[in-house]
Amino acid sequence: MTVQNENEYEDLLGLWSDLESGLGILLGSPLSVQEFEQRVWQYDRWMQALLQRDADVGIYLLFQLATHSSVGYSASHSLVCATLSHLLATELKLDSKERDSLVHAALTMNIAMTELQDQLALQTEKLSQPQLEAIRLHAPKGGLVLANSLGVSDPLWIEVVSSHHDDYTEKVELRLLPAHKRLIRILRVVDRYAAMISPRKSREGRSTTESVRTIMTGANAYNDEIGHALVRAVGLCPPGTYVRLEDNTLAVVMRRSARPNLPHVAVVTGTDGQVLPQPRLHRTMSGRPAIQAALATSLVRLRLNHHLILQLGAHAAMQA
Repeated sequence: MTVQNENEYEDLLGLWSDLESGLGILLGSPLSVQEFEQRVWQYDRWMQALLQRDADVGIYLLFQLATHSSVGYSASHSLVCATLSHLLATELKLDSKERDSLVHAALTMNIAMTELQDQLALQTEKLSQPQLEAIRLHAPKGGLVLANSLGVSDPLWIEVVSSHHDDYTEKVELRLLPAHKRLIRILRVVDRYAAMISPRKSREGRSTTESVRTIMTGANAYNDEIGHALVRAVGLCPPGTYVRLEDNTLAVVMRRSARPNLPHVAVVTGTDGQVLPQPRLHRTMSGRPAIQAALATSLVRLRLNHHLILQLGAHAAMQA
């Protein structure tokens, strides 16, 4: 379902915001939640239902939520990681069991440090020794909390959470790895990508292209397979992110196209930097101006009517 008017935009934004808020409660007070594992399944189904309505709109709203505020960082980060994991599971053709374990691990991997993670997103001073120790121990502690305190019955989910910071660097094809190592490798990439694009008080978020480049170069070259799959799944510049075109106009990515590096965008400023009265559709796959650079959201200070942009995206989808 594409966005046809402002009411539909507000409804969808509200549903994604409610999902994020519900996750915040679940992760913030897990011991007070009855049937914790069933609740995680419920949020997973909710996320899938929103993506099935319109995946491009879902990614757009998710990136807007994730990159505009550092408040409630833990829940926002978990939701971004779970959504990316779901899309990657499809792209990498994981079986349904592995897909479920991966997504549920993404939702709960930081359950032993939810409050600390929210605190760190707002913190500008150097980490204290107790904070560093809590970060070091949060993965195995999270696995113990899931297994012993919350009654999670999926051993793969627990193993992935317990070991999601273990550095498995075997230069082996993903499909040849044992299931837990395969999922850990995927989750490490997703976790890092989502962290890099999200702003914190101590630093601005990075652009999506810079984040992908960091994942796929240097010591992390063995993550190329996952990095390429991530680009195929959400695009080099995903919906909801900003780009500068070669004519110096600013645009918002609205929808993916058949080419991961050539999305449909809404041009929102003129060459003088002034906001246009109405956003203008541009299919970068059809010709110039080309995308010159992806921009970190923190660099964009414009107030935009996102429902008009998504209506334009609906028009692009109908004509595709």
